[in-house]
Amino acid sequence: MDSSLGVCEEKCLATVRGHELRAGQREPRLLSLLERSGQFTLGVLANPEAVVSSPVPQLSIPITGHFQIVREAEEALLIDISISTTLRIRIRGERTPELLLELQDDERTRTFLQQVKKAKQQVEGRSSLPRKMEPVVPAPLKPSVPAPPQRGASKPPVTASKNLLQGSTNNSNTGKSLNSVDPAVSLVTDFGFEENFSHALKVEEKKNQQNRIVAQREPPPVPPLPPRKGSYTPPAAPVAGPPPKDRPPPMQIGTPIRQEYSHSSERSSSWSDSPTTHSMRQAMLSSQSGLREGLLKYRLGKKEKEFVDIHNFRFFAGTWNVNGQSPDSSLSTWLCCDPDPPDMYSLGFQELDLSTEAFFYMDSSKEQLWVDAVERSLHPKAKYKRVRIIRLVGMMLVVFVKKEHKNNIRDVSAESVGTGLMNKMGNKGGVAVRFVFHNTSFCIVNSHLAAHVEDFERRNQDYKDICARMSFHLMEHPSLSIVKHDVVIWLGDLNYRLCLYDAAEVKRLIADNELRRLQEYDQLNIQRQTKRAFTDFMEGEITFIPTYKYDAKSDRWDSSGKCRVPAWCDRVLWRGSNVKQLHYRSHMELQTSDHKPVSALFSIGVKMVNEQRYKKVFEEIVRDMDRMENDFLPSLALTRREFTFENVKFRQLQRQSFLITNDGQVPCTFAFIPKLTDSQYCKPWLRADPSEGLLDPNETMEIALEVYVSKDSVTLLNSGEDKIEDILVLHLDRGKDYFITVSGNYLPSCFGTSLDTLCHMKKPIREIPITKLIDLGEDSYMEKEKSRMSFLLESTNTEDKPLKIPKEIWLLVNHLFTKACQQEELFQTPGLQDELQCIIDCLDTSIPDFIPGCNHSVAEALLIFLEALPEPVVCYELYQRCLECSHDSRLCKQLISQLPRAHRNVFRYLMAFLRELLKYSIDNNLTANLLATLFASLLIRPPPNLTGRQTSNDRQRANDFILGFLMGSDED
Repeated sequence: MDSSLGVCEEKCLATVRGHELRAGQREPRLLSLLERSGQFTLGVLANPEAVVSSPVPQLSIPITGHFQIVREAEEALLIDISISTTLRIRIRGERTPELLLELQDDERTRTFLQQVKKAKQQVEGRSSLPRKMEPVVPAPLKPSVPAPPQRGASKPPVTASKNLLQGSTNNSNTGKSLNSVDPAVSLVTDFGFEENFSHALKVEEKKNQQNRIVAQREPPPVPPLPPRKGSYTPPAAPVAGPPPKDRPPPMQIGTPIRQEYSHSSERSSSWSDSPTTHSMRQAMLSSQSGLREGLLKYRLGKKEKEFVDIHNFRFFAGTWNVNGQSPDSSLSTWLCCDPDPPDMYSLGFQELDLSTEAFFYMDSSKEQLWVDAVERSLHPKAKYKRVRIIRLVGMMLVVFVKKEHKNNIRDVSAESVGTGLMNKMGNKGGVAVRFVFHNTSFCIVNSHLAAHVEDFERRNQDYKDICARMSFHLMEHPSLSIVKHDVVIWLGDLNYRLCLYDAAEVKRLIADNELRRLQEYDQLNIQRQTKRAFTDFMEGEITFIPTYKYDAKSDRWDSSGKCRVPAWCDRVLWRGSNVKQLHYRSHMELQTSDHKPVSALFSIGVKMVNEQRYKKVFEEIVRDMDRMENDFLPSLALTRREFTFENVKFRQLQRQSFLITNDGQVPCTFAFIPKLTDSQYCKPWLRADPSEGLLDPNETMEIALEVYVSKDSVTLLNSGEDKIEDILVLHLDRGKDYFITVSGNYLPSCFGTSLDTLCHMKKPIREIPITKLIDLGEDSYMEKEKSRMSFLLESTNTEDKPLKIPKEIWLLVNHLFTKACQQEELFQTPGLQDELQCIIDCLDTSIPDFIPGCNHSVAEALLIFLEALPEPVVCYELYQRCLECSHDSRLCKQLISQLPRAHRNVFRYLMAFLRELLKYSIDNNLTANLLATLFASLLIRPPPNLTGRQTSNDRQRANDFILGFLMGSDED
């Protein structure tokens, strides 16, 4: 078996996390300094949070003589408001795209940059000819590009001096040695910056500060629609457009790269003279440098039928829930069931590892066992290479391709989505791998949806969550959802059952081969027919008996006390054109698990480029573009420019849309861009979908504006520091800007309100003016509630004293304590979104006698409440001490006694409740380790400035801190 596709045996010297700034968005990136055989490479990995085995950089930048780094100087303000904790660098390499990155300005980043510098020096030291350090500055050019239109009051132009990393630390402007300056200046001179840069104030404007520092909002739990006509999708032709006078390039197999902005290319002097801010200038420059290439790709994609041919390839898709077992036999009967080898394998596993450690994203020893078993059992008539493998807890997806096709695979990316508790836990959810094969894009999804016969609504919700939240971050494209691919294959343990509860009757129908009659009761078929899930997917005819549930190591139906009704839980579905299913079958020979593996063999038509016809189309497009660019300017018509969102609530999505039409005579590229002092184009509770795109003349596109208040934005809205007010700037490349106003009213929520404030609130938050949350007195309404709530007061006859704990926490915990101690899989099964919203509304508007919704929804509501607290139960200021004393129970108790009153009471109350739950562990399947791991992540959170630096050891010490209280006595 050959090694994984694209996996190199390099030595990783250093890594650092950061964000790429592109089109007004911040996309996560992982930078790695790699060394192999004396050669250095800077690797860039998109979305480093995905749990991917053997991740490979999606962009590798060789560190050669052409490798350069520019540090972006920030604008100097007259008043030093605050000190920025980030720095921005621009990376350029030979034949690679130019990247603008934002990194934390800390010791780790400085160390990483120093090591990159040393690697650069080593490379240049091996050169026989010494290089003279000369800053590369674009030549001033004739005014060929119109200056962008101005917004707001004009300002004097702001310039920042910047030099490029050239391998020498001398700076003729400074005249100082590195040893004679402080570390900050040392870092500047190490990268050849001019001295006056070190005096620029690294300041961020306080206005709209949350646009820059608040984490990316949680995506709303709604599925995306299939791609609309005119929506922006990655180009089908894997080519980068050259300048119009160049010949079309040969078809590229590797990851496509955007054309680097040439230092010698012409640029209007009006750019440097424009009073637009640095961020605005950068967005415009990036847009201009990539406009022609992007437009070429788009037009080529629209005409791809004129230069592509369809060739059929065989794709094998398989799924197996292995029930936590290890492989005990060959998998050849599953993977080699056809005489001819397939061109590609896509294999999904569920319940690979059922251990508590795997449940919380820990490594699994069984992963490699199953990968080895698969590789030994691939078809012997062909050699295969691994494309990518990804695992989330027990879900694993691995993709193999024939060795002869490996060079035709590109743009590989893997992602995962957990749909377990709080939409995070990975015991349920999906993993996916996407790639482009020749000129056709594929997305393979492996999912494990919610269990239990009656929970088909949870399965529908899991499907919608995966569709809405699964997003692939590629270096050269906007984020791609599942449906934005030519072919999607969705496989896995979908867990849909039969709407029949008599196991004996179902088994009789199976014995009589009445499979079609049984399929009339199949939940997945019913949900597809009623368009509630998998609406656009197809499935072949099922001619095999149900694959669940069997006694392990046998072919006998489940004989346990539960006597599960047989069901077709394991399925393979698809969507896309030119797809023909050849076989759909189960494999009864394998008896390792209580499920049987399932496979589907497809013949899929793949688009392959005819280079002669492609060249002809390419040249026609270039000539047409030259003519249009000389004659016309772009223009848009908008159907609406003002939007009002009424009664916005926490975690409740609101959506309004408008249409934009290209009423000009040339294609136009649009994008929402940040306002003058912002780094994001909108506030964290707002999103435009799509946020960028391209329109042909007379083409219309729908843009949706979504308002969704998550835990990251709820606190500022609750306190009145933020409002549902924003202005979006829709920028038209080479055209004008359009301003869109968004306004509305927000309904405050107890979720996201501090514990101290809640303890002073004896009425629901919706009945209290924001300005009077603290200084409240009793009123006639609370007189009715006093008898029920009096035990929460510090003492009797003290109406003005605060509650011991927030009434909302007491209501949630009291419900679980009285009704859910014996609930199976409590705090492990997610609630229903509709019920969660009802619970939130109930707590915000009333003091209910009972909490609506099932026990799982109430449990998740409690966790969401704790997660949304602006200050965790264990205050930020005590976080480090909490970790340091986790080994000593006496010190832990002392620390809790030092918490503010409300925080101390809540912590002790929650620990007493969790200890009570553990007394029923036989019924609810809870363990102390599981509860400690879950609640430690909510009660003991690192301060915002340390979130990205939390290590696995820190998390373990936080778990130990909670575990000590769970294993203690009730007197603790």
